[in-house]
Amino acid sequence: MESTVSDLTGKTILVTGAARRIGRAIALRLHAEGARVLIHYSSSEEDALRTAAECGNALLFRANLESVDEIRAMFADVERRAGRLDGLVNNAARFTRIPVLDINEEDWDFIHSVNLKAPFFCAQQAALLMQRQTGGEGRIVNISSMGAFLAWPEHVHYCASKAGVVSMTRALAKALAPGITVNSVAPGVIPFAEKDDPRIVAMAAGTPAGRAGTGDEIADAVVYFLKATNFVTGQVLQVDGGLGLK
Repeated sequence: MESTVSDLTGKTILVTGAARRIGRAIALRLHAEGARVLIHYSSSEEDALRTAAECGNALLFRANLESVDEIRAMFADVERRAGRLDGLVNNAARFTRIPVLDINEEDWDFIHSVNLKAPFFCAQQAALLMQRQTGGEGRIVNISSMGAFLAWPEHVHYCASKAGVVSMTRALAKALAPGITVNSVAPGVIPFAEKDDPRIVAMAAGTPAGRAGTGDEIADAVVYFLKATNFVTGQVLQVDGGLGLK
C-alpha cells in the first residue's frame, strides 16, 4: 500500500543543529511549508532563539550530541513536549582541516562522535518514537556530504564520517522499512561566513554550475524526501552543482 506525505502542514519535524547555517535554512523552509519545527542546538543559544522565533516560536531542545544519554533525554523531551514526531533531519555536524599524519584519536573522535555516532542514535530514538505512533510511519533525512564520495586529503577523518552516514542511511532504510523511510542529502560547496575563502571560491568555480550552492537549495532536497512516498528510501541526492562528476 502506498505511503505518502504530500503535505508537511502540521507535521512535527526535528532538525538537529538548526541554529545556524544549513540547519537554519532547513528549519525556516520547513516552517514555510507549514511544518511544526523543533529546533535542536548544542551551544549556539542566541542563534537558536532567533531561528526558533522565525519559525513561529518553535520549541527548543538543547543537547550535546556527543552523549547518547543526552540524545535519549532529548527524544524523551520531544515526546513529552511535542507529543509526536513525524520527521527527523540529522543535520548537526563538525568539520575540521588537519593533515592526515597529524590526526590523533581526539581529532578523530571529535568528528565521528557528532557526524556519525549521533545520527545513528538520533535515528534510533526517532524511530522508536515514530513506531509508537498510529501507523508507525515517519521520515528521516541524514545530511551527508560530497566528502563521502570525493577524496579530500586534509579532511580524511571528515570524509570517513560522511561516508559512514551514506552507508548507515542505506542500512537503516532496510531496517526501518516499510513505515519509516531513510534518505540522505549530500551537499557540495555551501558557504556561509567563509564564502570569500580562496579555497572555497576555487572549488565553487570548478563546479559545472560555476558557483557555490545555498542553504535553500539543500532545504529543497530535504523537503522532497520528507514529502516522498515510502517507495523512495535508501537514496542519496547529491546537491553539488556537478562537483562530483568525473
